[in-house]
Amino acid sequence: MPSGILGTALTGLMAFQRSMQTTSNNVANVNTDGYSRQDTNLTTNPSSYNAGNFVGNGVDVTSITRNYDQFINNNIRSSASSLGDASAFQAMTAQVDNLLANPESGMSNAIKSFFNSVNGVASDPTSIPARQVMVSEAKTMSTQFNIVSSRLDTLRAQNNAKMQDSIDKINSFTQNIADLNVKIASLTSGGGQSPNELLDQRDSLLAQLAEHIDVATLARPDGSIDVFIGQGQALISGDARSKLELTNSTTDIMQKTVLMNGYDVSSQFSSGALTGAIKFRDQVLDPAQQQLGLVAAGIGQAFNELHTKGVDLNGAMGKAMFTFEPEQVPVFSSIGNAGGYIKATFDPATMNQLQASDYRLDYAAGAYTLTRLSDNTKVMLPTGGLPTTVDGINITQVTPPAGTSSFIIRPTYLAAKNINAVITDPRAIAASSTSGDSGDNTNALALASLENQGLMFGGNTIAQTYQTLVAKVGSSANAANVSLSAQKALNNQAIEARASFAGVNLDEEAANLIKFQNAYQASSQVIAISRSLFDSLLGAIK
Repeated sequence: MPSGILGTALTGLMAFQRSMQTTSNNVANVNTDGYSRQDTNLTTNPSSYNAGNFVGNGVDVTSITRNYDQFINNNIRSSASSLGDASAFQAMTAQVDNLLANPESGMSNAIKSFFNSVNGVASDPTSIPARQVMVSEAKTMSTQFNIVSSRLDTLRAQNNAKMQDSIDKINSFTQNIADLNVKIASLTSGGGQSPNELLDQRDSLLAQLAEHIDVATLARPDGSIDVFIGQGQALISGDARSKLELTNSTTDIMQKTVLMNGYDVSSQFSSGALTGAIKFRDQVLDPAQQQLGLVAAGIGQAFNELHTKGVDLNGAMGKAMFTFEPEQVPVFSSIGNAGGYIKATFDPATMNQLQASDYRLDYAAGAYTLTRLSDNTKVMLPTGGLPTTVDGINITQVTPPAGTSSFIIRPTYLAAKNINAVITDPRAIAASSTSGDSGDNTNALALASLENQGLMFGGNTIAQTYQTLVAKVGSSANAANVSLSAQKALNNQAIEARASFAGVNLDEEAANLIKFQNAYQASSQVIAISRSLFDSLLGAIK
């Protein structure tokens, strides 16, 4: 322990030199993202008892600590996670809104033009040009359904790519955090000082990780941390970490599932860019594709039902104008099924009950259970289970499963993609009733009246059903814009709070430099004085 004037001055010299080094480091990192301002902590050395008095022995540097507040950092991560969620959701929802609400890119104009052409045939059923226009408009409308569905598929692919990008970044961040855990634990073992720069790097990585997935942390005594997601699943535990992966669902390669250690955790997240992508898919994209398909199925089935009851110009009974290929109502077998073949078709007599939803048909112990997935409602089946007609679809069992199995029935999901206008001969339009009179427009009038009939679910017209879709997506887009603005403001507040508490203020650092410089010079002066005294003492002895 230093003693005497010289020793005490030397402690001050070293302490204020270290203080200036810390201040210089703060100034150098004024623009470094994630850097926390550091302070040199000084303490008085124990006094020495000498000649009945306690004499001070100078100062000691106990530690160099960073300005850190757990509440502020937690708020940074939370706001970053919410902002990532809102940003991902808003960006994708806006694209769906622009697609469906625009009369040119959406379906409004195509549907209206088609029914205008039907009215044209009803006005002059013998006119070949009017019939040709109707054939062309039917093809245009079905093609537009295909195009809109394809663009929704493109958005789905983009969303899947965003999900994969988030998962890749999450896995990269978790690896780096686990590596930092090892370094920090090794440096703090045995009571060593905290490695401030490594702690800042880890906090910065945690904030970046939180942009993609909401996380909670728990500190360990050795300075490392555990990171948890969802309902408490450990993403990082010391130097170990779990990887996330994106896999195909059992029914649709375009539908992705997030796995961690082989378990589906897609529903375990509450915020972050990955959550925003999942929410967009589940709350906007899937319902939009279902509702669009509902409109396509409603038009196609209602039109076919009437058209096949009329007579064309050749005196033949009308044929279906629209088909849904490759199959009318797709049924997908889940992976691991014990065989079985289920077939489903639209039921024209109950098309007003058709809903924008998928259905899961479960088979176990010789009995079937049907669940409407849009609201997870169990649908009552007749005794014996199948065949049955429910919500506008006929479900039949072609081959029974050999054991527990599950099937996904998708009546509307692919309808807009699969619809196709197949009549190409204008004479094949069945405008007349069964009388076969070429001037008879009875059936054409009935076909034209479909436009204003409440033939869709809930008694809505075709136009109302489509406008409901546009309104829902528009409402989601507006809510997403409001949420994004709010989350940006909250995130900015959190960043400003951290900057105020832990950021480098050049004015303060300049004042500290002057203070420490003066103290350093004063300690130097004490050393000079002590040397002079020592020289005088030596001179007196000589």
